[in-house]
This record gives sequence, structure tokens and C-alpha cells, in this order.
Amino acid sequence: MLTLVWSLLILGFGYLAATDIRWLWGVSLMIFFQYVTDHYDGKVGKYRNTGLLRWGYYMDHLLDYVFLCSVIIGYAFILPEKSRYQVLFLLAVFAAFAVSAFLAFSATDRLTISYLKLGPTEFRLALIIINTLLIMFGTRYMISGLKYVNAGAVAGLCFVVYQTQKHIWQVDMHQKEREKTPTLAVAKTYAASQDLYVFTSISEPVTAVSQSNGSPIS
Repeated sequence: MLTLVWSLLILGFGYLAATDIRWLWGVSLMIFFQYVTDHYDGKVGKYRNTGLLRWGYYMDHLLDYVFLCSVIIGYAFILPEKSRYQVLFLLAVFAAFAVSAFLAFSATDRLTISYLKLGPTEFRLALIIINTLLIMFGTRYMISGLKYVNAGAVAGLCFVVYQTQKHIWQVDMHQKEREKTPTLAVAKTYAASQDLYVFTSISEPVTAVSQSNGSPIS
């Protein structure tokens, strides 16, 4: 739950950074704190035997989304108003990564949050590096480079969606093949000398069943 505190502080530091870019150091510090608490929260709960699996899963990922929103909104404070539509677009693309991951989890029971060896830890590190560059060189390059960031994010999303749907399609086809059974060919033969019905199938041995009591006969 401390992610809520860090997210609110990120919004506050982002707002202050609109007048003094050095407040981004505060944003970077909150990102680091969020990483530490997020990393050790589950471990502490497991050690104390107080962790709640389903509730923890739900709240952890919901708060991760809140954290993402706070970071991007914080950047919106320091950018010109004309660039804010690009920031909103970037938020939508990043949210689509999360939606894709959760839909894939519901379809495959496997949660993937890292792609091309890049995951939440690398994302936080990238944010801290970006903040450092913004403090050193200002927002001029960020404004011009935002469209390339958006283009790269869309390309990455397309790659992830393609790979995910391909994997789910393969899982579906494999399941379909396993459930497929050969057509049962049944021949009913009456033997005048024996009170029998004989059932045969493509994949099963011949079984003779007594007509009177329905029990199999060796």
C-alpha cells in the first residue's frame, strides 16, 4: 500500500519540477522507494505468514498501474501543453501492455511481465536515467524525442501482441488435437448360435457383450 504514498509524492514532485527541474531528483527517489517496498513486501508477508495470495496479486498489479499513471502525469507537468496528448497516448500504450499480460494470464495461467529481458526493474532504472538526463539537459530533447518513444512503444506492443496470440493459438491447437477422438465405427452383429452383440471400433479391441445381461464376455 506504500505505493499510493510514493505515487502521490511523485505527482507532487512532478508539479514542483514544472518550476524547478531539480525536483525530479525527488521523483527518482520515490521510484527507488517504490522498488524497494514492492520487492520486499511479498517477502515480508511470506516470512510472517500474513500474505494473502489473491488479494496481494490484485492489489499489487492495481497499484503498479497507479504508479505508472503518477509517473506519466508527473512528466506531463513539465512538458508544454501541446505535448500532453503524446503523453496520454504513451500512457494508453503502456496500459495496453498490462491489459495484454492479464488477458494472456487468464488464457494460459502464465503471467509474463518481462519481454526481451526487460521488466519492471529495468523500467524503473530507465525512468531514473531519464530524470537525470532531464535535470542535466532540460526538457528540450524530451519534447522532440517523445514521438520516437511513442513509435517504439507501439512497435513493442505489436511485437508482444503478435507473440502472445501466436502462443495462445498454439496452446488452443494442441488442446484441440488432444481432445480429438477417432470416429467410432460400430458394427452390430447378431450370431444365431451365440446370444451376442459384437461391438468394434477403430482404436479399441473387439469386445463381445451378452445381450441378456450386458456383461462383457472374454
